[in-house]
Amino acid sequence: MQQKDKPRLFGTNGVRGIFGEELTIDVVIDLSYSLAAYFNNGPIIVGYDGRKSSPILSKLVRSVINSAGLNVGDAKIVPTPCLQYATKYLGYNGGIMITASHNPPDYNGLKPIASDGVEISREDELKVESIYYSNKFPKSDGFGQDLVNESIIDSYRNAVLALVDVEKIRARKFKVVMDTGNGVQAAVAPFLAQLLGCKVITINGNIDGYFPGRGPEPSTQNLDLLSSMVKDVKADFGVAYDGDGDRSIFCDEKGTVHWGDKTGALLVRHLLKTRHTGAEVVCPINTTMTVSLVAQEEGSKVIHTKVGSVEVSREMVARKSIIGLEENGGFMYGKLNEVRDGVMTTVLVLDMLASTTTNKQQQTFSEMISSLTKIFQYKTKFECPTKGVADDIANICLKHGSPQKVETLDGVKIWIDDETWIMVRRSGTEPLVRMYAESTDKALLNSKVEEYSALIKSRLAR
Repeated sequence: MQQKDKPRLFGTNGVRGIFGEELTIDVVIDLSYSLAAYFNNGPIIVGYDGRKSSPILSKLVRSVINSAGLNVGDAKIVPTPCLQYATKYLGYNGGIMITASHNPPDYNGLKPIASDGVEISREDELKVESIYYSNKFPKSDGFGQDLVNESIIDSYRNAVLALVDVEKIRARKFKVVMDTGNGVQAAVAPFLAQLLGCKVITINGNIDGYFPGRGPEPSTQNLDLLSSMVKDVKADFGVAYDGDGDRSIFCDEKGTVHWGDKTGALLVRHLLKTRHTGAEVVCPINTTMTVSLVAQEEGSKVIHTKVGSVEVSREMVARKSIIGLEENGGFMYGKLNEVRDGVMTTVLVLDMLASTTTNKQQQTFSEMISSLTKIFQYKTKFECPTKGVADDIANICLKHGSPQKVETLDGVKIWIDDETWIMVRRSGTEPLVRMYAESTDKALLNSKVEEYSALIKSRLAR
């Protein structure tokens, strides 16, 4: 249970904060002892992303867990999906990824992974917090061992390749532009694509914890270089990854960048048609209507969760679901692991492009996108000083106007009509309020975005 009058440590994805401020050395030590008590037995695998503070945090976390008597595997610098894969398949009782994902460079964090390779559940987060606040940490007469595991990336690559038609992909000789965003996918994604016969052009391809190229979070606003490069070299598509490599945003051959859930809708259709007929799809409540339409066309159904990869992944595990996704570019393929995985998603896109034909002609990425129902989307964020202000904003939006219906599973989702909605929710990782909107009517969408944006800005101006 949550500790009374104590702040939550965990946000939407793990424990994060500015290193040296919210995420102090003392916090990391006590949290590591708490995780050692929670896991109870080793070995525990620890990996980290390319942030400047990550190597020292990894040493600290491993040393604390060793001092509690547990053996630790040192994965060194790896993408989050590789660390999760290792936890699930390579004999570990749990894992800890040192990362702040898409947050700015001065942030870092700890993401605990259960033995099934998925982030620990919300209930288990509370167990860890209870241990943390009780200060009842394990004591040991001896140290655990700290051993380097150098086989993780190779093992992961082989597992990914086993899930697609490698020869069919190689036969197409795709040309792909990859913006690794100075993140850790620079060590994995380009090489795996080359194994699949792709010619790869990489931008922002060196790992740099300051993320100088375009920042750690890919979006439709900061991928101009990717877009222009795809057009210049006449690539089949482009893909951009976030800081720790679990999310991917795609750009078609015409240079148009697409939101993650639109690409996700294509993959849902591909998987339902070719491999997993009738499989249900798990996704958050802020996901595009396109996914529901595609699932309905293929005789499947969509299960909605709260926003957050933990919510989706844990629901997939509980339901034994194979397909899950988030609007931010997090696609989950349960045949490998029920977690976001930027490389697995890229390989599935290659498989989709290699498999799809119309009138004996291979379809391009843009042609596939154009085959989806036309839905206009808008997404933005507002800096928000406190949780109280965020709650006020949600309440103001909830009471505004005369909507058709309102859903409160996570934040406030306001349906204007059957094909138009606005959603407002507080970020779990940053001091932000996020707004999502969709409609089949562009004019109506623009009008409602302007209307609700004015409401939000009015409250923030007080």
